[in-house]
Amino acid sequence: MTGDGAQARSSGQHSGDRQVPFYCPYCGEEDLRPAGPTGGSWRCTACARAFGLRFAGLAPAGPGGPGGTSQEGGAPPP
Repeated sequence: MTGDGAQARSSGQHSGDRQVPFYCPYCGEEDLRPAGPTGGSWRCTACARAFGLRFAGLAPAGPGGPGGTSQEGGAPPP
């Protein structure tokens, strides 16, 4: 891989690249446009709402998470 993203990943820095949302979380329309000078801000052309996406971090494993147990549909507690 080449480019700024590959260098950022190899150096342990965030590249700032984000996945594009597929639909508006308010109205469900798919016509979204980038909004604002920084990444992660989007504007829906259908409902005229603006929203932001950000990566909050990784959640620790626990009940209902990867490697954890869930009370719903799982084995009964001992």
